[in-house]
Amino acid sequence: QVQLVESGGGLVQAGGSLRLSCAASGRTFSSYAMGWFRQAPGKEREFVAHVTGSGGSTYYADSVKGRFTISRDNVKNTVYLQMNSLKPEDTAVYYCAAGRSRAIAAPWNHLEYVSWGQGTQVTVSS
Repeated sequence: QVQLVESGGGLVQAGGSLRLSCAASGRTFSSYAMGWFRQAPGKEREFVAHVTGSGGSTYYADSVKGRFTISRDNVKNTVYLQMNSLKPEDTAVYYCAAGRSRAIAAPWNHLEYVSWGQGTQVTVSS
């Protein structure tokens, strides 16, 4: 299975931006659809964004649509999450995850993902 390591989290003021990165091991990165999820204290894990293995199709949670952009570089084996216009309610631990194939039917469903990173903390101050 692919191994994932997130980076790029931190503390930012409301309205600011951050870019998260998720580096994957292995030579078949393009075989995996990739997703970002987040979990705030006391809340359930929440889907954020998804990109297919080729990078040709993306899907977002309504709460981040228009503010976040997911992308991937299959040469660098890395998926990114550009987060703009951050809000305090975006505060959470962000996880990247590898899907069970290059295109998955229910990208919002965490059960469709087979490998997870350790997470990176994002804190947005008001």
